[in-house]
Amino acid sequence: MSPLSPLSPVPPDRRSPDRLTIDVSVLPDTVFGHRGLVWWGTVGFMAIEGTTLAIAAAAYLYLRTNAAEWPPRPTANPDLLIPTITLAVLLLKLIPYGLAERAAKRFDLAGVRRWLVIGSAVGLLALVLRWFDLQALNVRWDTNAYGSGVWLALVAHTSLMATDVLESAVLTAIFFTDRVQPRHFSDVEDTAIYERFLSVAWLLLYLLVFLGPRVL
Repeated sequence: MSPLSPLSPVPPDRRSPDRLTIDVSVLPDTVFGHRGLVWWGTVGFMAIEGTTLAIAAAAYLYLRTNAAEWPPRPTANPDLLIPTITLAVLLLKLIPYGLAERAAKRFDLAGVRRWLVIGSAVGLLALVLRWFDLQALNVRWDTNAYGSGVWLALVAHTSLMATDVLESAVLTAIFFTDRVQPRHFSDVEDTAIYERFLSVAWLLLYLLVFLGPRVL
């Protein structure tokens, strides 16, 4: 009999009687929370992106500590109306995504579809408002160091918003096809977690960039 190669299956008559086997048929096909690899990937991305926003905020505060006036003349304080509306919209967006997350954990396809559509629409509205947020700064990015600092902070957050809108649209579209799989329901939870990160990040930037010049 020819010797077995390392990749050859072991014939039944030559298997060790002490070989242990584990029945994994009872394990779930889909897991939520920290038991899923995608959840950890989402947490990792939030850590990286949060660090980027923190660096932008640190640069802003550094410039402030080295300026006699803030914002420097003749730059006016940023407007509050549109950025406040954007903040309200981003906080409002947490509702449909939270409901989509609950529906996903019940594997409620109709509920996930409904709330993802609403959440994606609200997210798109927030992205449109972001253009007006930039105009509300009342300064160009190349006017002075103050302008560069505030534009850096907002553009960094805007890039995250744009990516989120695109990914949410793709996920929503998947749920309206026959290619949806159980693992996509856990993706809804990860999306909802990321939405909370975006909203909290904007709240902090709103306080720093739009209220900061009035109180710092």
